[in-house]
Amino acid sequence: MRTLLTINVGGGVVPILISLYLLLYSIPSNSPDLLATYIKALVILIVVTISTYNSSVIVKGMGIATPAFGPPSMTAFITFLINWISPVTCPTQIAYVGGTLGALIGADILNLPKLGQLQAPSVSIGGAGTFDGVYLTGLVSVLLVLLLK
Repeated sequence: MRTLLTINVGGGVVPILISLYLLLYSIPSNSPDLLATYIKALVILIVVTISTYNSSVIVKGMGIATPAFGPPSMTAFITFLINWISPVTCPTQIAYVGGTLGALIGADILNLPKLGQLQAPSVSIGGAGTFDGVYLTGLVSVLLVLLLK
């Protein structure tokens, strides 16, 4: 069985474009130490990617499911931990970037080798269940960071 691989606009393209904007324009204009900020964002990205991948489950005929509040909670937690160790100048921005890209990479990209197990005619990066996970991760991560700041 062949599986068509696509990318969802709302759950894949838009979060990637927003993250690129934040990484290339917004964060550099607000951060006095750009290298340190990028390293902190990378750490958040890696931790969220690993935790999302470890908690993702393949649902035959449907797609890849992740716990709704797993990635946002991990994003907020690791952002606060990093901020406690070394203050972050753009915590909401790096939380958004690390959380959304970490959810996309951890849930979809790293699970691409398992496409055969899905037994679905088409699969969408950032689609259906992942869209909810990416959207919730971006929104809830930023809100948690703002509330607990």
